[in-house]
Amino acid sequence: MNRDLLRDLFAALAAALLVTTAAVIGTVMEHRYGTLRVRWPPLYAYWEPHAGPGTPAAIIVAVAVVAYGPRVAARLPWRALLVTAWGTALAWTFSLALVDGWQRGVARRLTTKYEYLQVIDPVNRFHDIPAALRDFTHHILMHAPDAWPAHVAGHPPAATLTFAVLDRVGLAGGAWAGVWCVTVGATAAVAVLVTVRALCGEALARRAAPFMVLAPAAVWMGTSADGYFAAVAAWAVGFLAVAVTGHRPRSAGLASGLLFGLTAYLSYGLTLLAVIAGGVLLLGSRRLRPLPCLIAGFLVVPAAFTFAGFNWWEAYRLLVTRYHQGAGGIRPFGYWVWANLACTVLVIGPATVAGLRRAGTAPVRKGFRRCLRSVAVTPDARLALLVAAALLALLTADLSGMSKAETERIWLPFALWLLPACAFLTRPRAWLTAQAVLALLVNHLLLTGW
Repeated sequence: MNRDLLRDLFAALAAALLVTTAAVIGTVMEHRYGTLRVRWPPLYAYWEPHAGPGTPAAIIVAVAVVAYGPRVAARLPWRALLVTAWGTALAWTFSLALVDGWQRGVARRLTTKYEYLQVIDPVNRFHDIPAALRDFTHHILMHAPDAWPAHVAGHPPAATLTFAVLDRVGLAGGAWAGVWCVTVGATAAVAVLVTVRALCGEALARRAAPFMVLAPAAVWMGTSADGYFAAVAAWAVGFLAVAVTGHRPRSAGLASGLLFGLTAYLSYGLTLLAVIAGGVLLLGSRRLRPLPCLIAGFLVVPAAFTFAGFNWWEAYRLLVTRYHQGAGGIRPFGYWVWANLACTVLVIGPATVAGLRRAGTAPVRKGFRRCLRSVAVTPDARLALLVAAALLALLTADLSGMSKAETERIWLPFALWLLPACAFLTRPRAWLTAQAVLALLVNHLLLTGW
């Protein structure tokens, strides 16, 4: 066994130890104090071994990707690869969701008492959208009159508005909402591959493709609104990468700006995408030309919501208060600040941990200045910088104290950008097997909350 592979295995083992430690200490703390507010720490889940109609399909998809994924990714024409990646990610996510059955796994996920559809059915509080936006901040606090459910209060109104619009065009109910989130969420893999190709070269994007579609993150992409948010965020970054590398800089820059503006009104935490966007700008060769269109596009969504009467800053201030009124004010930061990272390990899988180790070692050996010089010429160093930007955004979210628990879904928009680090790995089939086994075990042994 070569030295690099041995180090990869040690990194994966250390990550497994982190998860085990978080589970053991978390279980003791929850039984003794009840302050973690999760049943199976560090995940928001229940211990419930089960199988379902999605079990055979999930196994078939996993076996197919492990057996043929690297070869297909290397040989397919690029556009065909992107379509195949989206279709496979969609099949993988739906299969895992259906392990819990159609009703429990898809149709009812977004209809529980904490979720968005509570304000749409049976009483649609968004039937008058302008009035709902003007009045939105009056219902954020927990003890306010007709207080919003947790997820509605915890996000800007574009999240709820999405499902209100689906209802208005005839796609009403939890089933359509779940299908929307899974179908759109699966495109995130495509957006990441487009970004990696634009910034780091096609070879690395092709090597990353099987890991993007067979990610353990799919357990929480279906069915969670955060999967939809992750896709919007990924395309915002993807269009930016296309723009700053000189491909249709105006139209791609405008599209990127529009989507970045939308992300800020889907989730307050997605403002940290600015860190990843900064990494993309650093890697771009033509940064200035897209900027006017990028800025113009970015202003559209905030201007529209502000004109409609929604005050983002006031809503965020109230959200911080609401957060501490609920479980966020009880959950101990001292545990979650590191247990959140254990959650992330389960989302990205052991292969990504090993890939991150490889991404970090080359720049260390070269030295900081040589690493910066190599960004202009070395695809590996460029990918390492992109992944490092995503890791920095994730760590910033962790230290903010506004992400205590449930980060397996909340951090999906950042965690997906760590997966391309798998392009650095040798023996991809073995690592893909590890990814698939982890996802299947989590989905079949635990009943996840999302």
